[in-house]
Amino acid sequence: MSQTLTEKILSNNVGEAVRPNDLIIVQPDVAMGHDSLTPGMINILKRQLGAERVHDPDQIVLVMDHVAPASNVAVANSHNAIRAFAREQGIRLFEVGRGICHQVLVEEKLARPGRIIIGSDSHSTSYGAVGAFGTGMGSTDIALCWATGKTWFRVPETIRVLTRGRFHEGVDAKDFALKLCREMGIGGATYAAVEYHGMDWLPLHQRQTISSMAIELGAKAGIFPPDGEVAERFAVPDWLTVDADAVYAQTIEIDLDELEPQIAVPHNVDDVVDLSHVLGQKIDVVFLGTCTNGRYEDMRVAADILRGKQIAPQTRLVVTPASRPELLRAMADDTMQILLEAGATLGTPGCGMCMGRHMGTLGEGDVCLSTGNRNFKGRMGHPTSQIFLSSPAVAAASALVGEIVDPRL
Repeated sequence: MSQTLTEKILSNNVGEAVRPNDLIIVQPDVAMGHDSLTPGMINILKRQLGAERVHDPDQIVLVMDHVAPASNVAVANSHNAIRAFAREQGIRLFEVGRGICHQVLVEEKLARPGRIIIGSDSHSTSYGAVGAFGTGMGSTDIALCWATGKTWFRVPETIRVLTRGRFHEGVDAKDFALKLCREMGIGGATYAAVEYHGMDWLPLHQRQTISSMAIELGAKAGIFPPDGEVAERFAVPDWLTVDADAVYAQTIEIDLDELEPQIAVPHNVDDVVDLSHVLGQKIDVVFLGTCTNGRYEDMRVAADILRGKQIAPQTRLVVTPASRPELLRAMADDTMQILLEAGATLGTPGCGMCMGRHMGTLGEGDVCLSTGNRNFKGRMGHPTSQIFLSSPAVAAASALVGEIVDPRL
């Protein structure tokens, strides 16, 4: 029976063929919790479920990334509670500065082709970049999995995104992800799995950008076939192949040769326009980072634009690497030196200012150009602040002049 990638992964886990809309019980390979929500999940596990021990410590991964280092005493106490729980239960814990959960799990190969990874963060769709079924779930669902080792899904239908062509100079995966938001809307793939085809040439870091933003379409998962660079770096199960006659609920075609740089304007991720529509927009802050665009290659793009130059007066450039290894890569050559000499401020590897709780929170009326994945009102700070979303190239070029510009000009 022909199946989509999601159907194959779920079928392999339950031991029988599944179809869209089937209700199934699965045993995830990884159940991840991050610092912001883990204290609440511990409370649900112990007080509401009455479980003193987790079902399988090896199934669970905890990551300190959202507000790390701690921003105040309350957060510090929450972090200490997580550390005590990890020691008590024998659970793997990645400490402050290791990086964003989604980057860490890929680097550690805890996320790999054919696996099911559930996480307490909505951007757990990121794991689809390596051919895994990754999805975010609520605190109660994650706690239940910690207690039992299992969870349930309704098997999603699959939407195929079929591409042709290649990105032109100055256009990259972020523009593609924003274009999909523009075309499909924030609910265009609600509870569907999105598969990306025709991009076997795309490097892993750009696949991560696109899979991360699958949730901005409402998707349950966003999966790439594990080919190209992924197949070179990860062991791919023989059964995880693309069936030419798999049935898709919908096919969306995108011509990459015609793609222009895209910008999401406040306050919706799917309110996306061509870059030319917002040229000259004044900005106060540029943020380079997040699970969407905080990797070495993103910092390198910015460094190539900023080499030997200074960011505009009255403009702040905050750079937060996605992980310690990505930071070390940027330090191994001149990438980080260029950014710092240009006037950038370096944050601890992790989520940084993305969710507005520390390391660059936006104030009243601030305008931010971010390489992140969300621009909702109040997302990064004061509700009167504004967030525009762009690629690293647009962000870096704009930091030089204090307004949104086209890096190709």
